[in-house]
Amino acid sequence: MPRSKNAVASRARRKKILNQAKGYYGKRKNVYTVAKNIVEKGMTYSYVGRKLKKREYRQLWIARINAAVRNEGMTYSEFIDKLNKKGIEVNRKMLADLAMNEPTSFTALVNSVK
Repeated sequence: MPRSKNAVASRARRKKILNQAKGYYGKRKNVYTVAKNIVEKGMTYSYVGRKLKKREYRQLWIARINAAVRNEGMTYSEFIDKLNKKGIEVNRKMLADLAMNEPTSFTALVNSVK
């Protein structure tokens, strides 16, 4: 009995990689062995990028809160400390949003913790 190579599965596997490599330049998009390496590298970059995204957004929120709080004559660390002591639990994302879009309510929040 002849050996079965299961061409359907191997073709699907290669096609999946080549579809992921669409838009790449040169051999990267249509030569399987090259595309496989590049797609794998791209996957690691995207994994790392998802972690960096969280870090960068937190940095941005802290910078925005700090800028808004300094207008009120306080530093970021003092503000966060006083919020914690008062028991006000608002995350940095919401604080930054308040500081940017609703400065009057942010000022009221800062005055409540002073």
